[in-house]
Amino acid sequence: METVAVIGASPKQDRYSNKAMRLLAQYHHTPIPVAPKHETIEGQKVYHALEDIPEKIDTVTIYVGPARQEDLIRDIIKLAPKRVIFNPDTENKAVYDQLKQAGIKVVEACTLVLLKTNQY
Repeated sequence: METVAVIGASPKQDRYSNKAMRLLAQYHHTPIPVAPKHETIEGQKVYHALEDIPEKIDTVTIYVGPARQEDLIRDIIKLAPKRVIFNPDTENKAVYDQLKQAGIKVVEACTLVLLKTNQY
């Protein structure tokens, strides 16, 4: 099972990032919420920056749009996860080569669909 940083996690249960947190846990992964404005989500401590996470991260799943990703991409490269999942409406082809050159797999997909179809 993986440790997954959920960038753009939300406490609002109707948001896809929140649904991903719950479904990742249901599938026995360890979701770690990353959001600058919250302290807890789904009973878990929220990290305000990737660099604050003490665990090794296997996957990063992104729920913020390209306009808010510039600094995040640099932080993701430093974090060196195995892969980054760009969920619908977060796709950012301009940064894919940077990630791939750093040895990070880039996936354009919905985390929820990947989990529910056993493709995660």
